[in-house]
Amino acid sequence: MVESRFIPEPKTLAIVGCPFSGGQPKAGVDQGPIHLVQAGLIPQLEDLGWKVIFDGHHQFEEINVAQDPPIGILKNPRMVSKVTKAVAQVVGEHASKGQIPVTLGGDHSLAMGTISGTLSKYPDACVVWIDAHADINTSETTESGNIHGMPVSFLLGLGSKVEEFSWVKPLLKPEQLVYIGLRDVDAGEKKILRDNNIKAFSMHEVDKYGIGKVVEMALDHVNPNRDKPIHLSFDVDALDPTVAPSTGTPVRGGLTFREGHYICEAIYETGLLVALDLMEVNPSLENEESVKQTVAVGCSLLRSALGETLL
Repeated sequence: MVESRFIPEPKTLAIVGCPFSGGQPKAGVDQGPIHLVQAGLIPQLEDLGWKVIFDGHHQFEEINVAQDPPIGILKNPRMVSKVTKAVAQVVGEHASKGQIPVTLGGDHSLAMGTISGTLSKYPDACVVWIDAHADINTSETTESGNIHGMPVSFLLGLGSKVEEFSWVKPLLKPEQLVYIGLRDVDAGEKKILRDNNIKAFSMHEVDKYGIGKVVEMALDHVNPNRDKPIHLSFDVDALDPTVAPSTGTPVRGGLTFREGHYICEAIYETGLLVALDLMEVNPSLENEESVKQTVAVGCSLLRSALGETLL
């Protein structure tokens, strides 16, 4: 295993299973974590030399929202806020113990919690966000009101304040964030990225430079001295739908199987990984074979980010 700068021996990771779908409208994404674990993820990671903690999926049964009408057009705001706050606490607790929280989603609104939890322990951590979408809409720019398209704006403290999300502290700075794989970005999001000078590598740059150079440039931007902790947040829709078809918002022209895995391998090789998200696997979409394929790819990405190599 690569020597980790921040994770002490014995190397320990904690699976944070988050069967949650409230940040978007398509049923089934809450089943993603369950399928990943059932596919043998835990013994696969143990085989890589990790001590794995898994206390069962966080079902959020204790979180009850009797009424959750929209705020503006934001859908399920109270439920999303309470769940992501709970996730932040769990992730922060694991990080504080020197464990790597590996969060299985569920929709990408959960990253509001996972990254908040990471920054509570590692305030200088950088975020490498792998996605077809920027997920940086604000309450002013969102057209759908689906909060899975908004977590980054809350983390950065952008847009009008929404009282229900006042617990999210704007601890993430634009220079701590970099995107790879973007190809479906709303007009309002493009302006936000420009106005805040946020570095983003779209599929155009991946095609132009190759994934190796893009990852190097991304890390040069957010982690030039290779000395800061890294939170890797990976949405499977960053991959082309031919690779990972069972996801809620697929966009053609995405990362290949190898490009996705190279990103994970390269981040692991830095020895700086302190938190990992895999989001938006939706087993209710597509046929059984596509679901099996997407879940297998998800497990494979996680293994690559946690040290699996061919040799």
